[in-house]
Amino acid sequence: METIIGEYELIMSYTTHQSCLRTIRHNDADFMLHDDLVMAPRAGFEISQRCPENYRSLIQECIGHGWLQPVAHVYDHELTFDRLKHG
Repeated sequence: METIIGEYELIMSYTTHQSCLRTIRHNDADFMLHDDLVMAPRAGFEISQRCPENYRSLIQECIGHGWLQPVAHVYDHELTFDRLKHG
């Protein structure tokens, strides 16, 4: 963008940066990690043994209804490498 002010030409420039992080949801194809033996989700829920039963039941109900879902955040290069590795 150029702006001329009086006798002087003012040149303004800006640089934009793009994030290298990607969000993967539980129903995306890249959500599952796998090697030759095991398949595992990139993210999940772990309810502590110390969690009171009434809260545990409430969390399980929310997960069951789809109100609470796992989400993973990964770097682009991790996804690229994983795709190349597993075709």
